[in-house]
Amino acid sequence: MLLKETVKGKLDFELSTDPEMVAICCDTVPELATLVPERREEITTEGGLDVIRSRGRLGEIIPAMYDAGIEEVALFVDPVVEQVEAAHDSGANTIELHTGDYANAKTRSEQLRLLEKLRIAADRATELGLKVHAGHGLDYVNFPLFAKQVAAVEEVSIGFAVVARAVLVGMDQAVRDMATLVKKSYTA
Repeated sequence: MLLKETVKGKLDFELSTDPEMVAICCDTVPELATLVPERREEITTEGGLDVIRSRGRLGEIIPAMYDAGIEEVALFVDPVVEQVEAAHDSGANTIELHTGDYANAKTRSEQLRLLEKLRIAADRATELGLKVHAGHGLDYVNFPLFAKQVAAVEEVSIGFAVVARAVLVGMDQAVRDMATLVKKSYTA
């Protein structure tokens, strides 16, 4: 498939649980498949997948993805311990924590409260043996505090901020700037 041949690095196929999308993903065999909630009226994902309510469907999808050769299956979840535990029970080997509420927080105290929820969820996922990713609304300004407070994260999805910055400085520079920030934040 041209998409898989073109991508340099890890191909993360983000998808809903729609059977047609799952079939396309299984045919593509990305390195990572991230299941996210999807409602037609949303402009962007507004929260995590309700894993507890979706257990039946996920119990069919996740094994099919592994059978297709997809090695990493992630569930995009809110930082709620019960959702993290349900993700583990579903057979997923990775979670991606929804950081949108943190990214939209208006005060420092609200940010810190939400970061504590993210840290607790990430730590619980790690205890269960899950890989932890995070994303949604992270940018050049809010990422350093996130990285300082939520150390268990192995990978972050930061797209919009990079694309927006690329309008001003070019894609190559925007990506290099974010990569430098991520590396610096986790080594500081």
